[in-house]
Amino acid sequence: MDFVFAPPAAVSVPVAGRRERFPVHRIYCVGRNYAEHAREMGAAPERGTPMFFMKPADALVIDGADVPYPSVTQDLHHEVEMVLALGRGGRDLDAAAALDCVWGYGVGLDLTRRDLQAAAKAKGHPWDVAKGFDASAPISALRAVGDIGHPRTARLRLTVNGALRQEGDIADMLFGVADIVRELSKLFTLMPGDLVYTGTPAGVAALQRGDAFVATLDGVGECRGRIV
Repeated sequence: MDFVFAPPAAVSVPVAGRRERFPVHRIYCVGRNYAEHAREMGAAPERGTPMFFMKPADALVIDGADVPYPSVTQDLHHEVEMVLALGRGGRDLDAAAALDCVWGYGVGLDLTRRDLQAAAKAKGHPWDVAKGFDASAPISALRAVGDIGHPRTARLRLTVNGALRQEGDIADMLFGVADIVRELSKLFTLMPGDLVYTGTPAGVAALQRGDAFVATLDGVGECRGRIV
């Protein structure tokens, strides 16, 4: 097959303890999935339907690479999150089939241009540019379900320059893993290679150039990086 220019390289994420890498299709994200974070953002926690948004696959930052401070913002925020990696796909899945889609887990940051998000919200506009920018999704190596199972409870933490910024437990998510994948499958045909950032606990705050961050999910992984 001929192309008008060379196609971009495939996006992939390392897998802990393996030579193989995980090829990425899409990145889905869940908003307001922890009650205290919803409150700190001025919203009431809701258990009806998850709120989803997306990032491009090439927004991933892997292998501890530096994260460039994004353009057109003065208020870059961190949001530490558990990440799901799907090895199967489908539509209109039930809870059991949804959980079977999950190939592995990781930890990452949903970086947000908070000032752009606030301005868009105030006008009732979509806030894609606040979430889906370049290098907005640092991520750890993934751990396969076959190695760690499906974590039901695990501490999620973020430190910045050695100081604790965010801490929570994935058991406190308003929508659990099977719920998230099931609801996503009603809206999209899920595919192998999809990643899902599952929401952040309270404590989101600003990052500055020079800040070093460490995101951890107990029993799963660690994501390190620096804002430059």
